[in-house]
Amino acid sequence: MAPIAPVILCGGSGTRLWPLSREAYPKQFVDLGDGRTLFKDTLARATRIPGSQEPVIVCNEAHRFYVSASQRETGAQAVILLEPAPRNTAPAIALAALALAAGGEDPLLLVLPADHVIEDEDALLRGVEAAAPLAEQGLVITFGITPAGAETGFGYIETGAPTGYGGFRVARFVEKPDAATAQTMLEHGGYLWNSGMFLMRASVYLKELERFAPAIAASCRAAWEAHSLDGAFIRPDGNAFLASPADSIDYAVMEHTDRAAVVPLATRWSDLGSWESFYQAGQADPDGNVRHGDVIIHDTQNCYFNARNRLVAAIGVRDLAIVETRDALLVAPRSRVQEVKAIVAKLAAAGRQECKVHPLVYRPWGSYETLVLGDRFQVKRIIVDPGAELSLQMHHHRAEHWVVVKGTAEVVNGTETRLYTEDQSTYIPIGTVHRLRNPGLIPLVLIEIQSGTYLGEDDIVRFADAYGRGETPQECK
Repeated sequence: MAPIAPVILCGGSGTRLWPLSREAYPKQFVDLGDGRTLFKDTLARATRIPGSQEPVIVCNEAHRFYVSASQRETGAQAVILLEPAPRNTAPAIALAALALAAGGEDPLLLVLPADHVIEDEDALLRGVEAAAPLAEQGLVITFGITPAGAETGFGYIETGAPTGYGGFRVARFVEKPDAATAQTMLEHGGYLWNSGMFLMRASVYLKELERFAPAIAASCRAAWEAHSLDGAFIRPDGNAFLASPADSIDYAVMEHTDRAAVVPLATRWSDLGSWESFYQAGQADPDGNVRHGDVIIHDTQNCYFNARNRLVAAIGVRDLAIVETRDALLVAPRSRVQEVKAIVAKLAAAGRQECKVHPLVYRPWGSYETLVLGDRFQVKRIIVDPGAELSLQMHHHRAEHWVVVKGTAEVVNGTETRLYTEDQSTYIPIGTVHRLRNPGLIPLVLIEIQSGTYLGEDDIVRFADAYGRGETPQECK
């Protein structure tokens, strides 16, 4: 059998889960507790596939540090392809197929979205084992989930003639139905939820893409042929890739090809696309409430609570979703949580950062989190990985005061270089060239207090950087 190459698609924005996820901090990277994320779960899932190669991760340029940080934390090895901007799943899979074919091999691509929950992972392993012979025969396999109810939030696949190995030809794809249509399909039988997971030969996918979406195939091939290396990342040519139409594999290939087949998976599954899906996936108490974090309730039923930073208390409420983060609070009826997109749109129209940036931001050297933001001051927690360092830089509009909480800091402050340990501090005046480095073996944790007339992340002049970053607003620190 041909080797299996997991391809993890990591380009979603996850705005339907605002305020926990943001444009620059999508749901697959959100900490679900004890450091667990959907992306880490998917990475671990990929490594369990028997005979699988090193995974290929396709992610957005803006999210690359979240991916690399997750790799460091899990110890996983992977190839990381950077999309200059999202172009949906068809181009993303094409980039992965071209990268894998460049080595002269023609593996089976196992396409896994990075933001799914699969309760019975053994069911997926069995499904991949059943689908592999079909994919080797040249079929393009999608995995269908046995429906647990008349769900209106998923697309459906109608099964056709059996293919052997437990699979079926795809008779047709059905868009997300209304409640009555979903109930009719459930009663009729022969329908599966469309999971968005696939297995097919790299060469077969590229040929079908050239056949049905030649503009996507041509743009992706040109982007790959002009790719460059940037440390741990592979960068396809930006101009060529951005010329590609944005389309899903379903629309570009699956709805047109005569090679489409589906293998059913009998497992509890969700793409966690809304707060209602988080409620359905959670463990409810006897009153039907699902609670995460510090939550105290009285006379409350059938609510979803997610408290990240403080105590949330509720009295006498029903059927609500309440989600709290450091900088925002969402309160909505569970039946209307899909309308959170309207709030995100209003925030974007107003130029508010709460729709884009999360208080926790990853960088190649570690991470920082905004704790307090006020008029002319800001407080952050900064964590620097062992051996890592920030840019040699200066600021025109703000001064900084650093207090070491844990570990050892090597600080360049003007012409002076000094070591600081726990409970020691230093002051960086406006306009002073400075750098922070962790020379130790444990993470360096410090509190940074900024003060000045402007505290934006684009107030920076960078003189040297170990990671080759530019001076765009998203690349500061």
